Amino acid sequence: MEISRLTQYISKHLLPRWIILLLDMLTVVFSCLIAYVLFLGVLQINASIPDLVYFVSLVFTCTFFSFYLFKTYAGVLRYSSFLDILRIFVALTVAYVGAFVSVSMLASLHIIQDMNVPIVIIAMITNFTLMSSGRVIVKLTSEKINFDGRNSMNVFIYGVKDAGVAIAKSLRVERGNHYKLCGFIADEQELIGKIMMGVTVYGNNEGLLNVLLEKNVEVIVVSPLKMQELAQSDLLDKLLNYHVKLVTAPPMNEWNENLPGKIQLRDIKFEDLLQRPSIQINKFEIASHIEGRRVMVTGAAGSIGSEIVRQVAAFNPYQIILIDQAESPLHDMRIELHDNWSQIDCKTIVADIQNFKRMEMIFKEYKPQYIFHAAAYKHVPMMEDNVSESIQTNVHGTKNIADLAVKYGAEKFVMISTDKAVNPTNIMGCSKRLAEIYVQSLAKKLKKEGVKSVQIVTTRFGNVLGSNGSVVPRFTNQIEKGGPVTVTHPEIVRYFMTIPEACNLVLEAGSMGSGGEIYVFDMGKPVKIVDLARRMINLSGRNDIKIEFMGLRHGEKLYEELLNTKETTKPTHHEKIMIAKVREYDYDKVSKDIQSLIEASFNFDTMETVRMMKKIVPEFLSKNSEFEVLDIHTKD
Repeated sequence: MEISRLTQYISKHLLPRWIILLLDMLTVVFSCLIAYVLFLGVLQINASIPDLVYFVSLVFTCTFFSFYLFKTYAGVLRYSSFLDILRIFVALTVAYVGAFVSVSMLASLHIIQDMNVPIVIIAMITNFTLMSSGRVIVKLTSEKINFDGRNSMNVFIYGVKDAGVAIAKSLRVERGNHYKLCGFIADEQELIGKIMMGVTVYGNNEGLLNVLLEKNVEVIVVSPLKMQELAQSDLLDKLLNYHVKLVTAPPMNEWNENLPGKIQLRDIKFEDLLQRPSIQINKFEIASHIEGRRVMVTGAAGSIGSEIVRQVAAFNPYQIILIDQAESPLHDMRIELHDNWSQIDCKTIVADIQNFKRMEMIFKEYKPQYIFHAAAYKHVPMMEDNVSESIQTNVHGTKNIADLAVKYGAEKFVMISTDKAVNPTNIMGCSKRLAEIYVQSLAKKLKKEGVKSVQIVTTRFGNVLGSNGSVVPRFTNQIEKGGPVTVTHPEIVRYFMTIPEACNLVLEAGSMGSGGEIYVFDMGKPVKIVDLARRMINLSGRNDIKIEFMGLRHGEKLYEELLNTKETTKPTHHEKIMIAKVREYDYDKVSKDIQSLIEASFNFDTMETVRMMKKIVPEFLSKNSEFEVLDIHTKD
């Protein structure tokens, strides 16, 4: 028990600098004595005591000032590195050269006898050896104390360059460490078979799994620099099928400088493994539209809206007006902006976009120049059961914001839409298509009238990973509870994009639009939801969780499209953004039809409301829904 307490005390406390300096100075004195004894012998040392005193005094003085100059005592001994050893060598070289020159000068004045060069060299070598080996011993002892052998897990690190080596070093010195480094994995042929930090470097080849099995490896730490290579290689699925736990670390420039050697490992998430390179955006072009302007974001507390706020804040707007009816999340967003972008004038307003008078008061007071409209109801099954609310928010609310943007002279209105608006099979998707039709027809009307003050564009993309209520957080929650993980259908597929990726493209598309465009994003390859579920289960390191199929929900279809079958696209200067060539609508007719639909929604006659929706959007054919009967009657 006492030994355990002692090791805990040692691992939690650091030696004061003055004690380290004192020990180093005692080492200097001892090294000088050793040098004299080794060179002159014990019997002759008595005759040389005056010279020894002079020499020790000069070396002591010179090393004291040299140590102070190079701060050799300032480091934490248990975290000593090659640079610390190099600093000691330089400091000792300067000190001993200074001492030798001083002795030579005194000898020329016949104050003391001239000093033999070998004594100086022996003293310096002894001094350097004792100081450097002492630090190495402290480091190794600390690693031994920190290592928790009782709960240890064998670890490989994928990546052998600076980041991988830094992770390995940090694992060894981290307090309470229970990771035992057993090897590295490298893609570089010239490094395979080499020894690094006392362990072997293995190749990313067919024999790797046998090595992992032989060494009973339970965890693989993936260097952040290797994440994209892992996602695009066959190694990922091999490791997941082996049921090894995959973790990673933040990039080295994000490590906390106040915690030397400390590293925060985290589980690899599905979004880390999206098999595509990061999206590049034209920051200068975006900044030219946002910097110094008043920017409004509706739905600012939601998953997409909040990320848009963060990205907009980075471009130094004059003011950000946050609109949402969800009080608590909006409050959290307000605090985040205050903590991270306190220089920006931020207005957080609890308001409902359905309320035209309330929204007009906000427009009249703040006169937003740039508007990102992300407020919407988005959950398919919920909107299937709440048709009127879907129309009142997604259609009426969008109409309110777009009309006010025109009335109060906004420069840009960017609407966030969805792939579910293409050939919609549910109420939510159709409501978003209706919103698209309205804002696009409004933009065309303004162009015909020669109104150039406001540019209205629409952005359309698929599912975003990690958004509120989406499949990834749900699967994560189910896995944490031990399963089962529920999937609607074994063949259902969806497009996926991370929230930052989607918002990057929203900002880029907004900066390039001239009015009336519907921008479609390259979402990559569609993902089978059941494959996503399996990968997330494997990433958790568990093999006891089952997948259950629940059947398609109301209004749900097996796959989503980003374009109507009659639509085509034309490219833009950004390879990930295309312009959809869609059917154009007459504004006067659309405005009249949509106003009638909005009024009907307030009568809460669900069937009549849906019938009107299908009349405006004839491609809206319900799936797995009570509204399928309306399609049958239409065909008849």
